[in-house]
Amino acid sequence: MAHDEARKLFAGPCEFIAGATTPDRLPDTTLPEVAFAGRSNVGKSSLINTLTNRNSLARTSNTPGRTQQINFFNLGYQVLLVDLPGYGYAKASKKIVNDWNKLIRMYLRGRQQLLRVYLLIDSRHGLKPVDLETMDLLDESAVSYQIVLTKIDKIKSDELHKVYQSTIDKIKRRVAAHPEIIKTSAAKGLGFEALRDEIYQLSNQ
Repeated sequence: MAHDEARKLFAGPCEFIAGATTPDRLPDTTLPEVAFAGRSNVGKSSLINTLTNRNSLARTSNTPGRTQQINFFNLGYQVLLVDLPGYGYAKASKKIVNDWNKLIRMYLRGRQQLLRVYLLIDSRHGLKPVDLETMDLLDESAVSYQIVLTKIDKIKSDELHKVYQSTIDKIKRRVAAHPEIIKTSAAKGLGFEALRDEIYQLSNQ
């Protein structure tokens, strides 16, 4: 039943409602929120588009670091999907990076309705130092987060298994990390049923 309801929710309306570049621009709503974070070019826009059965809800770009604001999408007036700026892009100026980090920290620490952050990790590369820094921030902020491996169609199954096991080992002792990892491929549509079900159940608790 929950699966059918989740499918219905994600097949329904989903609208962009706000893009925040400063804390005072964050939308004043009481709807529950789930956020998506990850390194630049991890496949975040493709994941959000596939998740919501759309082609261009979230912008995709070959230029890393293009998403420079926190974008909010209202999904069926039940939950907000929040697209956080990609991090770890070396060519962005120090000031831009500092501004992004400051904005993200303020969002994470001050958003009572934020239920979970889905932390996207490219399955071909696994966890990088900049991902571990973000996990430290989420642990410190006591924000629940769950690892989502992306682009699993681009890696051999034995390599994927190694990355999966290595990631499981690295999150075991982290206080805010969800123990389960979701494996996805936007190109093949893999893992999205599980992700939709999770978000639906979270927003209906």
